[in-house]
Amino acid sequence: MTTIHLVRHGEVDNPEGILYGRLPNFGLTDRGHEMARRVGEHFAAASAHPAELVCSPLLRAQQTIAPLREQLDLPVFTDDRVIEAANSFEGQKLNGRKLAEPRNLLRLYNPLTPSWGEPYKQIALRMQAAMASLRAKLAKHGPDAEGVIVSHQLPIWMTRLAGEQRSLVHDPRRRECDLASITSFTFESSTLVTVNYESICADLQPGQAVAGA
Repeated sequence: MTTIHLVRHGEVDNPEGILYGRLPNFGLTDRGHEMARRVGEHFAAASAHPAELVCSPLLRAQQTIAPLREQLDLPVFTDDRVIEAANSFEGQKLNGRKLAEPRNLLRLYNPLTPSWGEPYKQIALRMQAAMASLRAKLAKHGPDAEGVIVSHQLPIWMTRLAGEQRSLVHDPRRRECDLASITSFTFESSTLVTVNYESICADLQPGQAVAGA
């Protein structure tokens, strides 16, 4: 049995409210750093400590995993496969009027793929590949080994939908993936047996949705 915990990064400093996607230099707010500290404390206090740490290359994810790295004194492996989803609206502050502009409307022709960004299936496949690589690394640590991957909302949600054999087409407002939340996947060999979700920072969530998270 191996367990991989997918952790969403903490709150991002984004006062202009743009969809930042894969843009560099978007780090955590003070509250985001508090979320990151809680993530580190959560895993450090667990009966079984993670044996391997993996992270998205983006700053907000790297800052989120830093307290856990320090708590456990483990190296962090950066894996580009767990990066935020690509999005053609990246860098824009979106609202109804902005989306109605002709250049933006042209991108909205197919919400099932979606046409404005990285295909949902592609996101799920690259996340699953990263998890398979981590499972292989965890095998050397013996039975019941655990690992952590710090990633982003949409990649984590795609992984969960795929693991639960649900449709990848979804309403973004209904994603169960809070900031600094933990979605845990337990495998027996290569077979997924359970998926669990925990929002360890429910009391720290912002009052409205975070753009580009």
